[in-house]
Amino acid sequence: MPEGIELIGLDELGVTEDIAETGSTLHENSEIKARYVFDQYHTPVFADDSGLVVHALNGEPGVYSARYAGPERDDHRNMDLLLNNLLEKENRSAEFQTVITFIDEQGQSHPFLGIIKGEIIQEKRGENGFGYDPIFKPDGYDNTFAELSGEIKNKISHRAKAVEQLLAYLHQTHE
Repeated sequence: MPEGIELIGLDELGVTEDIAETGSTLHENSEIKARYVFDQYHTPVFADDSGLVVHALNGEPGVYSARYAGPERDDHRNMDLLLNNLLEKENRSAEFQTVITFIDEQGQSHPFLGIIKGEIIQEKRGENGFGYDPIFKPDGYDNTFAELSGEIKNKISHRAKAVEQLLAYLHQTHE
């Protein structure tokens, strides 16, 4: 973190409400969450939203990744539905995306997009991670996200790439 910037969590700030993700894109949801905190607490803030984009399914589950199989947000049901929807598809290419929106002191919005490309394998493998990690194999690796160590995943993931961009921006603007 650049010097002069202090990271404060939502709990410390006093945010206890669940901020509704009503956007139709990851970018919109990230912006909605960041703007809500900025408007309520008048402080620079960043928020993110992430999703899995499967090309053969026209970008599904995308913004609905967490609740693809229903509002209860069940990882195994989500994966089962995705695998079922891909049964007749040859193209299994996919990508995880994260959008981090930073809102600065003046209320200006700055989005940062992190992407990792890969493919959806045909069966669940691995115990690490969450969400679609057991069926997502990133390009250049033989293992799924759920089989990779946290250290490796935290270096190559979509979130890591978006955070890297955010930190570069903060370093550039706070030198």
